[in-house]
Amino acid sequence: MNEVHEYSGKNGLEDDWRRVYFSPQMSIDTKINPFSSKEFTDRTGSKKGTVGDMLDYSSEMSNKRAEQAGGIDPVKEKYFKEYSEKRRGAKHQNEKKSFETKNVSVDFT
Repeated sequence: MNEVHEYSGKNGLEDDWRRVYFSPQMSIDTKINPFSSKEFTDRTGSKKGTVGDMLDYSSEMSNKRAEQAGGIDPVKEKYFKEYSEKRRGAKHQNEKKSFETKNVSVDFT
């Protein structure tokens, strides 16, 4: 690694260097439909990463859905509604804005 690396060209002359420009052969999946669960699964199924990375990416998709739908993520709202129906009206913890008992009052905003 610390050795000197010299190249004299094919003919033994220093002037024989030739620089070649080319476009890199790579692609980035920047275009994904945030409303398509199939696209999300296809794009993230082959990627390496942690569960935290997947949750962060899912959160980004939720923010994109909210932007496109006028500020509220319809997929998240549907999930909260179904969650509440299955549990006889109980709200999901992420949907709650505050918690109150006779001794404690907590505001999550």
